[in-house]
Amino acid sequence: MSDCLFCRIVAGEIPAKIAYQDADVIAFHDINPQAPLHVLIIPRKHIATINDLQADDAALVGKLFLAAKHIATEAGYAENGYRVTMNCGADAGQTVFHIHLHLLAGRELGWPPG
Repeated sequence: MSDCLFCRIVAGEIPAKIAYQDADVIAFHDINPQAPLHVLIIPRKHIATINDLQADDAALVGKLFLAAKHIATEAGYAENGYRVTMNCGADAGQTVFHIHLHLLAGRELGWPPG
């Protein structure tokens, strides 16, 4: 989708600081980090929200979480902990309508968030 910011990053039209990539997933550092490590992990395939997921996307969603584990481990945060979250819809805080995980680490993350 030409109007999707994340699709443009996937296409290489917009630069991003890449943290991880493979054939199905790309992860890049957030431009407004909320923690010392704040990476966005997205599928290369455009899926607007969780509500648009289909049964055949299950393996792809699993790959997003495996990428999060890999990035957290490589960055040295796996042992102390990290947060993985995904927003669905405007009321939940989703501002880019291409599903993405937020991986946050490097500081204590309280609950509830905010």
